[in-house]
Amino acid sequence: MSDGVEGRQPLVLIPGLACDAALWEAQVSGLWDIAEFTIGDTLRDDSISVMASRILANAPERFAVAGLSMGGYVALEIWRQAPGRVTRLALLDTNARADNRHTSAMRRGTIAAAEQRGYEAVAREGLARLVHPEAPEDLREQVVAMALRTGFEVYARQQNAIITRPDSRDDLPAIKVPTLVLVGEQDALTPPALSEEIAAAIPGAVLERIADSGHLSAMEQPAAVTAAMRRWLARPA
Repeated sequence: MSDGVEGRQPLVLIPGLACDAALWEAQVSGLWDIAEFTIGDTLRDDSISVMASRILANAPERFAVAGLSMGGYVALEIWRQAPGRVTRLALLDTNARADNRHTSAMRRGTIAAAEQRGYEAVAREGLARLVHPEAPEDLREQVVAMALRTGFEVYARQQNAIITRPDSRDDLPAIKVPTLVLVGEQDALTPPALSEEIAAAIPGAVLERIADSGHLSAMEQPAAVTAAMRRWLARPA
């Protein structure tokens, strides 16, 4: 399958940490007329490289790929492993840098806290950095429910994968496909400066900043994110 169905582009959507297909529900609904979707499987592996290989093994021959947060790390690894198969790249609320000692220690600390105090408690505490301060309660509950569906074991595996991810900054100038870099204006986990760094390094990349949004922009401001992705999919290759 290389050209999509009835003119629709194959598009692989990759969820972030402790996220599943619900992260992309609005985009699947809003872009069905121009995109044929696959949700990348990030739930079984403790390595960004292995996640990318698993997704490539089940992806169309050529496809666009969009990843949010950890999904962005996987999207960049997919491009590294198979650049000839990637037709477009969208990096949402993500970071091209590797973890440093401080951030790795924080991740290990959250794993330990979840083991000691319960995963749901840690998931609820994390909302303060995941979503906009004025995000509605129903959205907050959707985020917690998504984390509980994926579960603690997946969370721990994914955190370990993120800790060991490579630094992607040196690879960015070689990306030649139409690229969207998108970030919530109030993203506390991967602030806009990190997206600005990515967009500046990728030739021709388009940077979109989403107002009134934290880290989970695809859920927090679904209409704005879907519109930005529609523009991205319409850009000449």
